[in-house]
Amino acid sequence: MTNGLRIGSIVLNVSDVATAMAFWAPALGYHPKYEPEPDWVILRPPASSPGPNLSLNGGDTTPDPVPHVHLDLYASNQPAEVERLVDLGARLVPDWPYPEDEEVDYVVLEDPDGNRFCVIDAGDH
Repeated sequence: MTNGLRIGSIVLNVSDVATAMAFWAPALGYHPKYEPEPDWVILRPPASSPGPNLSLNGGDTTPDPVPHVHLDLYASNQPAEVERLVDLGARLVPDWPYPEDEEVDYVVLEDPDGNRFCVIDAGDH
């Protein structure tokens, strides 16, 4: 039995919706669901790709350095995707405390607003 709930949209607070949309739309291959507003846009995945929407909400808040919630983006070619995202405006988080005693399968980046997210090496999974 299901409870009738599903994740419809993940909301990121951003300082400039147009700038955030210029990064996230090509990063994910998403498109605006409706005409963007100055302080709000819902980006949706292509019809052939299931998944939640990504909504960008304009505001004055700043992201936490270690967010309580973040996106994990799975990549079949992690190095190429990290490079592509950096070319789009993402930044590597240089001071991220990666564990020293184990091999990690993720790279921590931040979008132009400083929202942190991970690119996971899903090539062998």
